[in-house]
Amino acid sequence: QVQLAESGGGLVQAGGTLRLSCAASGRTCATPVRAWFRQAPGKERELVGNINWRLGNTYYEDPIKGRFTMSRDIGKNTVYLQLNTLKPEDTAVYSCAAGSGGTSPGQYEYWGQGTQVTVSS
Repeated sequence: QVQLAESGGGLVQAGGTLRLSCAASGRTCATPVRAWFRQAPGKERELVGNINWRLGNTYYEDPIKGRFTMSRDIGKNTVYLQLNTLKPEDTAVYSCAAGSGGTSPGQYEYWGQGTQVTVSS
């Protein structure tokens, strides 16, 4: 089992920044990829990006490319999502996930509880 706990969400004005954290515990060695997804009201959950835990390689979806950055701290077993130049359309619940990788939610076995990001115009 893997436990994931997100933190760092909140309310921010358009153009602002936030940093989300996702701390992992448990059998994380069995989950080589960590990802961030988001789900806006009335919309399906979508991938923001993912990171290969061992190599540090990252992948980002087009809507956030150039604005959001994923990083990891191996010693703390934590993944970060830096959100810059936030837009109102970035408003969503952001969740971290761990699994074997891919772009769809079904490819990730473990999920955090999610953290709300709200961007005001």
